[in-house]
Amino acid sequence: MNTNFEILELGQSDLRRVALPVTDINDVVLQQNIDDLIVFVQQRGGMGIAATQVGINQRFFIMSSHPNERYPYAPDMPATCVINPEIIWHSAAVEKDWEGCLSVPGLRALVPRYQQIEVRYSLRDGTQIQVKYDDFMARLFQHELDHLDGKVFVDRVESTMDMMTESSWRSMLAEKARSNAK
Repeated sequence: MNTNFEILELGQSDLRRVALPVTDINDVVLQQNIDDLIVFVQQRGGMGIAATQVGINQRFFIMSSHPNERYPYAPDMPATCVINPEIIWHSAAVEKDWEGCLSVPGLRALVPRYQQIEVRYSLRDGTQIQVKYDDFMARLFQHELDHLDGKVFVDRVESTMDMMTESSWRSMLAEKARSNAK
């Protein structure tokens, strides 16, 4: 088991590669990488990781959602491997919300994303999934899919005024929590 992945960061050219489709879902190395990335996400308390963020040039990512300090309204979803994903429909409605990324440490930004999407992908056992996601889950899916296409969230930011440091963002969250508690 390998959970000591090196996260590629903004500026490293491999982060900008477009990932290759998974052609053999039963490949032993692929299945081990999936296991390792699931553990990695769980250990970090993260919401997702794309294979390309750790230098694996294949079209898959892990999604895992649960309420936490950063995303108190996130729904519960067990760690799921999403293989060869595609968006087959999206709403006209776009919403901005805050995003961060392991590959862009220390930065948060308001990122416009489709509010609703319908997607198709394979699970690690080959099961074909077609499902609609909205709000937080739609955002998470689009964020991870961007990585497979060589993009990071800052590529979608409309203005530098929509960006702030992680520490400023955390202070803003704390202030909102104090205001809501009153």
